Amino acid sequence: MKTIKDTDLKDKTVLVRVDYNVPLKDGQITDDLRIRASLPTLEFLRSHGAKKIVLISHLGRPEKEDPSLSLEPVAAALDDLIKNVDFISKVSGPEVTKKAESLKDGGILLLENLRFFEGEKKNDPDFIKSIIDSVKPDLYVQDGFAVIHRAHASTDAVKNFLPIYAGLLLEKEVENLSYAIKNPEHPVLLIIGGSKVEDKQPLIDKFVDLADHILVGGKIAADGYTSENPKIIVANDFDEDGSGAKLDIGPVSTSEFVKYINEAKTIIWNGCLGKVEDPAFSTASSIVAQVIGEKEDIASIICGGDTAGFVEEYLKDHENLHYSLISTGGGAALEFLLGKELPGLKAIE
Repeated sequence: MKTIKDTDLKDKTVLVRVDYNVPLKDGQITDDLRIRASLPTLEFLRSHGAKKIVLISHLGRPEKEDPSLSLEPVAAALDDLIKNVDFISKVSGPEVTKKAESLKDGGILLLENLRFFEGEKKNDPDFIKSIIDSVKPDLYVQDGFAVIHRAHASTDAVKNFLPIYAGLLLEKEVENLSYAIKNPEHPVLLIIGGSKVEDKQPLIDKFVDLADHILVGGKIAADGYTSENPKIIVANDFDEDGSGAKLDIGPVSTSEFVKYINEAKTIIWNGCLGKVEDPAFSTASSIVAQVIGEKEDIASIICGGDTAGFVEEYLKDHENLHYSLISTGGGAALEFLLGKELPGLKAIE
C-alpha cells in the first residue's frame, strides 16, 4: 500500500480525505477522537514540505445542506490543536480556488460537508472532479479509514483523477487489523459485547478457528446467547437494575474474562460488556479496559464505535494505559476483519 512516506511532498498541494464525522450536541463536539487521530498525518505533511493542505470530510447523514451539520466548528477545533486552519462553506468553485491559493505555506483549509451534495454518495466522478479542479492538488491522501468501506466519490471515483496515498492513520488501522487476522501471536482472544447478535455472529464465525478463545458478554449474553463450541465462553452472571434487567456482566464472569485476558498475546475487543452510559453498569467494561491497557507486551485492538468511545473516555482518567489501536472505524473495521473488499482501500492499491 502506497503511503505518504513513499512520495515527495515538498511544495505540493495535497487534498486529504479525513473522517471528521464527530458527535455533536448543541453545536459542540462531544468527542474529538477522529480529529486528534488525523493529526499525525497533517503534521507529517507539514514537516515534509507540503505547501498547501486541503481537507474534505463528511459529518452526519444529511440529505441536503443542513447548517447544524456544517464542518465549521470542526475547523475551529482543529485550529485549536494544530493552528493555521481555515474554513470555507463550499466544496468547489472560484471561491474555493481563491481560498486555497491564498493559503500560507503549510496552511490547512477545510471544505464544507461532502454529504451536502448528492454526488458524494452517488460516487459521481464529476462531483469529485469539481473539487479537484477547484483545489488543483498534486496528489490525494486517503486518511478516512471509517469511510473506506463506502463506494463514494471521495473514496472510489477519485482514483480516476489523482495518485492516491494512504495517510498515517489509515496505515496504522490497516497494519494492526491485518496483523490480527493474518499472523497474530497466540493465544488470540476475541471479546464480543453489544446488543445485536446479527451484527456480531459473523465476527464470531470468522474468528472461531483463528482465536484460542472467544468471550461473549453484553446484552447478547444477557439475552441468552449460547454456543456448544468450547472455545466460546459466554457470561452467565449479571448485575441487574431494580426491575431485574441484566445490564452488565457480573463479578464471576468478569473474573473469568480477566483470566483469559491475562493469558492472551493478541486481543480484539468489539462491543461493550454492559450499559456503559450508566456508570453503575460500566464496571465490567472498565475492568476489562484497565487489564488490557496494562498489558504493554501484547497486540490490543479496540474496535466498534461504542467500544472505542468508551475506552477513549476511560483513558482520560487513566493516561498510563496503552492500546495498539483504538479504531476510528466501526463498520469499516468490522468489514476489514471479516475479509470484505473495501472500495477505498482498493483505490489505493
